[in-house]
Amino acid sequence: MIQSDIRIIGLTGGIATGKSTVANIIKEYGYKVIDADKIARDVVKKDKPAYKKIVQNFGQEILSEDKSLNRKKLGGIIFRDELLRKKLNNIVHPYVFKAIKGLIIEYSQSEKYIFVDVPLLIEEIDKFKEYGIYFDEIWLVYTDKATQLDRLIKRDSINKEEGLKRIKAQMPIDLKREYATKIIDNRGSFEALKKQMEKVFYEII
Repeated sequence: MIQSDIRIIGLTGGIATGKSTVANIIKEYGYKVIDADKIARDVVKKDKPAYKKIVQNFGQEILSEDKSLNRKKLGGIIFRDELLRKKLNNIVHPYVFKAIKGLIIEYSQSEKYIFVDVPLLIEEIDKFKEYGIYFDEIWLVYTDKATQLDRLIKRDSINKEEGLKRIKAQMPIDLKREYATKIIDNRGSFEALKKQMEKVFYEII
């Protein structure tokens, strides 16, 4: 059972906005961060139930030579087709939500604040509620679209067209602002981000 006196804070953003960097800063302050992406990778490891369902639905061509999921091949498929993206999410998400809730229950025994790092938190907020997971706050890591695109191209070594396609596959970052209780502005330098986070945690403490 989740303890009632803890605060669950959702951390989200858009692709290449710097959410992982912010998550690492939060960890440096000693807070627990549940990484939904890491959980999603764990539940699709070779021969796990989600893995088997994915192979049944998407075929052997999305596997690497060692029979593990080739995330780049699978990503190339789902970023081009919204229906296939939804199909994949419907397979993977139940396993992810159950694992997240399990960790929240575990951490709530000793922690006052628990952060849940979820790329599509706002898009999937109703599904979290279905699993009894409610957020006291939503922190959005924000950057403008031009910066987002530039970082994505450099990070993933892709061209502008592919970068724009991946950004458009998500809810616009400016629309996400409307759902956030706190905006973490990551348009500047890493040093500026660190100072901003220092102020955020000063307000918490």
